[in-house]
Amino acid sequence: MKYSLMLLVLYLTLASESNGQEVQTLFRSSRPSGGYAALSNKFTTINGQYANLAEVYGGWFIKRRFLLGIAAAASTNELKVPYQYSTSPSRNMSWQYGQLGLMTEYVFGSNKVIHFNFTLFSGAGFTVQYERKDWDDWDDYDSDTDDVEHDENFFYVLEPGAQLELNVFKWMRLSPGISYRKTFGSKGIGLNDADLTDWSYNISLKFGKF
Repeated sequence: MKYSLMLLVLYLTLASESNGQEVQTLFRSSRPSGGYAALSNKFTTINGQYANLAEVYGGWFIKRRFLLGIAAAASTNELKVPYQYSTSPSRNMSWQYGQLGLMTEYVFGSNKVIHFNFTLFSGAGFTVQYERKDWDDWDDYDSDTDDVEHDENFFYVLEPGAQLELNVFKWMRLSPGISYRKTFGSKGIGLNDADLTDWSYNISLKFGKF
């Protein structure tokens, strides 16, 4: 009787300690996987000019720790091409910057209200020159601009970063952060790697199953 009572007390103690904790097994983890998409805006410089980059990315969120996905970003404001680098000096030429590639994130303490993560973008980047028009000028679009040289320029981009995350809802997160964009092999007219490499400050909204 005494031993039975001791075993009962031991059982209840172990049961209370394991209550609420995730059960881990050899071949199957109780940590679920999900996925999410993010809308991000980046503030940076290109060739010494302020550049606003709109970015979208998303993918598979593995075990609430690791995102494996793709990302795409492009500049949205005018990046005026100086006269000496313009392929058509008589026109209002602007640079368009873009990048596309693999996006990964490693998240620490994903279930906590405030936590942080490390990000890494790796992929292709490009710049082109194009004639930037005002909104009221598009009705007078001149098809002769198709004959203008656009100086297409392709290169490799590596961009590590870090974010602070706030779990607003179970399905939405707010993430301000910082990253460092490094390019390799840029040969655009007036745009070498030093002109394209710089820090970016960003803010992201993430939606999905975390």
